[in-house]
Amino acid sequence: MATPPRIPFFRDLKYRLEYVVLRLLIGFVRLFPIDLAGTISGKTWRLIAPYNRRHKRALKNLEIAFPEKTPEEREKIALAMWENLGRVMAETMNIDRILKEPERLHVTNGHVIKRYKDKMGPVLIVTMHMGNWELGMWPVTLAGVRPAGVYRLVKNPYVDRYLRAQRKALYPGGLFGRGRADGTQEGQKTARLIMDYVRQGGRLGFISDLYDAQGIEVPFFGYPAKSMPITAMIARRVGARIWIGRCIRIGNRACFDVNVNELRVPRTQNQAEDIREITAAIQRCFEGWIRENPEQFMWSNRRWF
Repeated sequence: MATPPRIPFFRDLKYRLEYVVLRLLIGFVRLFPIDLAGTISGKTWRLIAPYNRRHKRALKNLEIAFPEKTPEEREKIALAMWENLGRVMAETMNIDRILKEPERLHVTNGHVIKRYKDKMGPVLIVTMHMGNWELGMWPVTLAGVRPAGVYRLVKNPYVDRYLRAQRKALYPGGLFGRGRADGTQEGQKTARLIMDYVRQGGRLGFISDLYDAQGIEVPFFGYPAKSMPITAMIARRVGARIWIGRCIRIGNRACFDVNVNELRVPRTQNQAEDIREITAAIQRCFEGWIRENPEQFMWSNRRWF
């Protein structure tokens, strides 16, 4: 086994200081009740985010998705989106406390997942950046099937380990990091690991709504968008089910409706076309849900260009 690269002293010191600052911030946020912390963070983000360059991207994306809306209507959606993201930031620091208050999480169709619990086989669960996406896995976790997740590694290894530990309750099957964090080689072997994990009957979660430069162009709000095909590729090759989920905020508190439905996986003689159709179906489902609650989707992410 190769030895992970050693982090230079001063970079390591910088990472440690960043980690200390993060823990102090989290400790401060946790001094407040969950909903009050979310409200303060949400209102702050709503106030300052329009001065960030990503606000222009959000408005451009909204113009593409909703050309029929006025600039004022799109601005209103963007401001509500920033407020939701501010709440998500505070809630991320309180995930353990939220999960200990089950009345905050309403699962629309959990009985369906429980029905399949002992005969589910390998499953891929896809969600998007909507509501509080950190909680989108909860119905599957609640069913007791021990899902794992794929996430982007944080460059700071101390922060990365902390954030991973905070998500243990949501991903009892573990987390697979992609990308690279200093002092680790994990991200370099993630693709092989996740394929093997699903093939052996594992349940694995993805967030699949981002632009993928190497992805497949499929329609999204009427325009071609390069989308992640990895879910479709794995499902098609190993015979896995696909569950597609969303998490919607209810009101202005840390209360959510979480919904997961099964997506049909075609298996014809044309594997490439099956992968394209699955990828397109995922994006169609996302689009339909986004149209219902556009202010809860993260429009500031790159999607078309």
